[in-house]
Amino acid sequence: MTLQTRARPGDRRGRALPLVARLAATGARLQRFEPPLGAPSRITEARFSGPGLLLGAVFTAASLAPSLLPRPSVVQGAISGVSLFLGYAAGTALSALRAYLGIPRLRGRLHEAVVGAAAAVAVAALVLAAWKQVGWQNDIRVLYGMPPIGPDGWPLVAAVTVLAAVGLLLVTRTVAWAFLAVRRRLNRRMPRRVSALLGGTLVVVGLWAAFTGVLVNAFFAGANALFAPSDQVVSSGSRAPTAPVRSGGPGSLVDFADLGAEGRGFVSGGPSVDAINAVTGGGARLPVRVYVGLRSAETAEERAQLVLRELQRTGAFGRKVLVLATTTGTGYLDRNGTDPLEYLWNGDTAIAGVQYSYLPSWISLLADQDSARETSQTVFSAVHRYWSTLPEESRPRLYLYGLSLGAYGVESILGSFNLINEPIDGALLVGPPFVSPVHAQLVAERDAGSPASLPVYGGGRTVRFASETRDVDRTPGQWGPTRVVYLQHASDPVVFFSTDLAFTPPAWLRADQRGPDVSPRMGWFPLVTMVQVLLDLPGAGSVPMGYGHLYSAPANLRAWVAITRPEGWDAAGLARLSDVVAKRPHPYGRGSVSSTS
Repeated sequence: MTLQTRARPGDRRGRALPLVARLAATGARLQRFEPPLGAPSRITEARFSGPGLLLGAVFTAASLAPSLLPRPSVVQGAISGVSLFLGYAAGTALSALRAYLGIPRLRGRLHEAVVGAAAAVAVAALVLAAWKQVGWQNDIRVLYGMPPIGPDGWPLVAAVTVLAAVGLLLVTRTVAWAFLAVRRRLNRRMPRRVSALLGGTLVVVGLWAAFTGVLVNAFFAGANALFAPSDQVVSSGSRAPTAPVRSGGPGSLVDFADLGAEGRGFVSGGPSVDAINAVTGGGARLPVRVYVGLRSAETAEERAQLVLRELQRTGAFGRKVLVLATTTGTGYLDRNGTDPLEYLWNGDTAIAGVQYSYLPSWISLLADQDSARETSQTVFSAVHRYWSTLPEESRPRLYLYGLSLGAYGVESILGSFNLINEPIDGALLVGPPFVSPVHAQLVAERDAGSPASLPVYGGGRTVRFASETRDVDRTPGQWGPTRVVYLQHASDPVVFFSTDLAFTPPAWLRADQRGPDVSPRMGWFPLVTMVQVLLDLPGAGSVPMGYGHLYSAPANLRAWVAITRPEGWDAAGLARLSDVVAKRPHPYGRGSVSSTS
């Protein structure tokens, strides 16, 4: 007689056995499709780590979730490729750690069950994310007023993903091969553990030296060589000013050709007297615009003295408002930040800028922080020293302005000078980059209950934060005579990128602190979120106006009104001016935000 053992209702083991069997069968079926597994014997061998592939699939799935900005297919492919590599590296490292610690591997049907479950979860997550990715991206595009996309970009996404991941894997294998080669040579002369430690140190030091001393320097030198000639090109729409109140014009101490492309555009642009009168009703003056290019003088100190003499020559110290503006990398001053102020004060203004680089902002952010800081501080010191000697009742109000890396330069002034005896009147910092230490401190020490995306600091007594949809008056309480405003978008990766994103969820992603222009579907995933926001940076200026790193003229206007408190404007007049500046063309704008924003 054959005895059959039947699982009792309370026997957990009896219930678990069929599940293990099913998972094992699934694992066995999936193994038919798995690529060759194991350690490769050469750099280009198509042999992979099983745990690496599984975790790589999970990381790739996470990379398809939305981040701060809409993504083109190439960018999505780059994010997914880097994420796939990071997941693969993490899985491979965990497998190596298990082997190093001597933890035994699972065997038999239990191993097949675990593999089957892990593979099923990884594949399901990847398929689900790929299916939802287009919808996730369209949610952001609709929010930004951009046309939706379809799945036709997927072949490009897949191709870039594979190329990026394979490229990074080959680089990593090459480094590992170099380490093994060095260790084998050292093994002949010293103990194995010592040779491994010394070999790893030599490879890391050699790579770091090559990267920082050769690759980085070559990149910056090549970028300078590439962008410097374009800075000398005089565009057909840029003509030397005919007014003496403009640098490069009659009587100017600097040549128009030496101002650089952005400087020439600045001094020859801006609202005319007629344009200002059409809004204000009459009595306008042509605004003073002073600019000094990199080629105008050899050193930062010489350029600062040139700015001071140009301000004196143009009568800038006889205007009502004087603004020292720190430029972005190429020397750019945003017309959305400068033009509204000139309208507000009926042209009775002077704005001065100095170029410190030929490089675009995203490169300058890495290469020219010292130049931005030195130029800002040197120019401010020269001008402020003279300004402070003038009679207080007749000298102009003194303000600072900076966009992006320019905001970083303004911070270096605010944090480096003792302004107690002769304080400035205020400052506007737009889109402060993630390297800005003062901004980071203000956010970290914000008042309890205020969101990280738009904080309140010190009750708003000196510093206040604003966005496209939220003005400084959201902060109640007394505002002192010196008024500093940070204008920032919650969707701006230039502001909110941080290496801390690799392992720490940011406060600005919490439900109660998330900005209205950040997708509610954006989440946090280790390493992947940092890669997403990092690769959002190059596209931060390629979105509609009022999102990302593009700050609209109406938002700048409202900030200037709060900072400078111009007289003679009522709500109807400001609304009319807001419409005027919003309709002015912008070189980087792909559209305008709603006038009700």
